[in-house]
Amino acid sequence: MKLKILVGTMTSTADYVAQAIQMDCADLVPDIEVQLMDGLDSRVFDTGTEEDEIYLICTSTYGQGDVPDNARALYDSLDSQPKFLGHVRYGVIALGDRTYQQTFAFGGKKFDERLQGLGARRIGDLWIHDASSGTLPETEGAAWCRQWLAQVLASTDSTEAAT
Repeated sequence: MKLKILVGTMTSTADYVAQAIQMDCADLVPDIEVQLMDGLDSRVFDTGTEEDEIYLICTSTYGQGDVPDNARALYDSLDSQPKFLGHVRYGVIALGDRTYQQTFAFGGKKFDERLQGLGARRIGDLWIHDASSGTLPETEGAAWCRQWLAQVLASTDSTEAAT
C-alpha cells in the first residue's frame, strides 16, 4: 500500500505534521510520500486507480475559513474540472484554531466535502487539531494516523477477502 499525503499549509505546520507521520508510520506503510499541494490540480488523483493507494489530506485553515494559498488551485480544480473519484480512498487531517468558532478547521472540512461530492470514499472520521489546545499537532497527528492506518489496512483486507 502507498500513502500519499497532500499538504495544504501557510506556515508549514501541516507539512511538519505530514513529515512526523512519514517518520512515525513507516513501519506500518513503507511507501509514504509527502507532497505539498503547490501547483497541483485534480489530476493528482488520476494515479490513485491502484486499489492499494490511499490519500491523506493534511491541511490548515486560513483567513475566513479558506484553504491555504498553496492548496487553492487543487481545491478549485475539483470544482472547475469535476470528475468521478470513486476510486479514491482518503482521510483528512484538518488543522484550525477553535477561537475562530465560525470557521474552525474549515480547510480540511471543505476538502472533505468536495471529495465526497465527487464520489471519493473517506475512511474513518476527520481528525481535527485545535491550535489553541496547547498540544503539538505533529505528535497527536502521528498517533491518530497510526490508528487510522490500522483502520485502512483492515478495510483493505476485508475488500480483498470479498473479491
